[in-house]
Amino acid sequence: MKTQYNRVLPVNELLSDRWEKADYLGFGKKTSIYDSSIVFGNVTVGENTWIGPYTILDGSGDLTIGSNCSISTGVQIYTHDTVQWAISGGKEPYEYNATIIEDNCYLGPNTTVAKGVTLGKGTVVGANSFVNKSFPEGSKIAGNPAKEI
Repeated sequence: MKTQYNRVLPVNELLSDRWEKADYLGFGKKTSIYDSSIVFGNVTVGENTWIGPYTILDGSGDLTIGSNCSISTGVQIYTHDTVQWAISGGKEPYEYNATIIEDNCYLGPNTTVAKGVTLGKGTVVGANSFVNKSFPEGSKIAGNPAKEI
């Protein structure tokens, strides 16, 4: 790997194929997802999307990621939370709400997207952002919480 691509990866990434994992998960053509990524629930991903290492894709409340997206290292995208469950001592249920990342979006490293958010086509999210509300097509956002920049 070092000689051919000038990169060194953890052993698990060398033993698994990113494109095969994406295909196994039913993601679109030319989409790749690293072995270290956690995927659960109903997750739909379009074509030609790159999902980096150490990401979390929570589809327990339905997650859709479009085509031609770049989901950087360490990104966490959620469709549920346990706030009411926790503060009620387990009496209230978990809350679920679909999250949608439309086509041609870029999510910078270590971004967290909360449940129920929709990011419009072509949205760019800066690194280390917390996105807790939806943004329209073409938005450039960053921060904690994320806002237009």
